[in-house]
Amino acid sequence: MPGDPALAALVARARNGDQRAWDALVERYAPLLWSICRSYRLAGPDAADVSQNVWLTLAARLDTLRDPAALPGWLATTARRECARARRAAARPQAAVPMPGIENIPDPQAGTAEQQLLAAERHAALRQALASLPPDGQRLIALLIADPPVPYTAISSELGIPVGSIGPTRARCLDKLRRHPALAALINAPAETPGRQPRPLPTPR
Repeated sequence: MPGDPALAALVARARNGDQRAWDALVERYAPLLWSICRSYRLAGPDAADVSQNVWLTLAARLDTLRDPAALPGWLATTARRECARARRAAARPQAAVPMPGIENIPDPQAGTAEQQLLAAERHAALRQALASLPPDGQRLIALLIADPPVPYTAISSELGIPVGSIGPTRARCLDKLRRHPALAALINAPAETPGRQPRPLPTPR
């Protein structure tokens, strides 16, 4: 939606660490992600994993968003890519070993050796960055990007922290993720994957 002032304001506030703006973006576009998951015949945990991967990637790259109006298209393209990877992962005879707080991020199978290497690098970087957070930080990020959104009161009860500290703690966790060497290198790397690309952000690899 070109020139959508509400969307532009939400993106700007979320970029500045406004948790309510982030929650509003999740609430606004969660139905889009779930509809794409349904079109790929993904449901339950598989669809939740896809949604989590999409929101996590956006959280890491939100500062690079140039055109807020292009966000829905970026989310849709990234969700389709994650759905395709989830379908390929489900078809493999051996499942990946889960990791606490970041389980079921599928290892992709791309059409060429180069694409496979780039995609594996992306998921490895995400795993490394998330694993660098303390367990409570991993749980907080997982709850904050859950789809459908988890109320602050439920997060507070789950983690045993005050509602007012959720936003600042999230900001610290995301800052640590962005500063992690593996994820920082991924964010700053030039886009190389051919084909359909989510234009406003660096191509998720």
